[in-house]
Amino acid sequence: MRIDILTLFPEMFQGPFSESIIKRAQEKGVAELQCHNIRDYSTNKHKKVDDYAFSGGAGMVMSIEPIAILIEKLKAERDYDEIIYVTPDGEQLNQSISNQLSLKGNIMILCGHYKGVDQRVRDHFITREISIGDYVLTGGELAAAVIVDSVIRLIPGAISDETSALTDSFQDNLLAPPVYTRPADYKGMKVPDILLSGDGKKIEAWKEQQAYERTKKRRPDLLK
Repeated sequence: MRIDILTLFPEMFQGPFSESIIKRAQEKGVAELQCHNIRDYSTNKHKKVDDYAFSGGAGMVMSIEPIAILIEKLKAERDYDEIIYVTPDGEQLNQSISNQLSLKGNIMILCGHYKGVDQRVRDHFITREISIGDYVLTGGELAAAVIVDSVIRLIPGAISDETSALTDSFQDNLLAPPVYTRPADYKGMKVPDILLSGDGKKIEAWKEQQAYERTKKRRPDLLK
């Protein structure tokens, strides 16, 4: 999978993309991540990429020209399955969306800033708009990093034990059950006996019941 990120602040991705699973996925060739600075495609001599809104009011709007130039350049080089704009008014990211995106070959993600991008970008270039929650961030970079992380970890080869991602919360509309590790008894705080029994069927039944009870208590909306 290749993911191209269009941003005004490419340096913001250096930390998240150079550690842990995302780093290993790139080293293995499972994923390729490219960040593009939108300012590099501004025709303005001062590399300006924003302007006042025609409607007036506070805040600046990202101009269509540098974004369109960059998108058209990338589209001329390869086909894209999705061109995503991260925005508070997009569909809210969930595990199902991450699963869908993990099956794609090439994805482009546009990070907004200021009061957002010229609506013509959204109308003519964007194929999907995604939000990571009902709140506003300074820019789309952090949201884009969240999307990338949630997608790449699902790609075969990104995680050593590929079955691990399949048992995460939300994969089957249930939260994950509680997990324990050694020691079995820490200062009187004990691991449930069933997990030490060695009875695989009973353990799986316990996990399913725990997942259901946890979901019922914390996220009953998922059971609907």
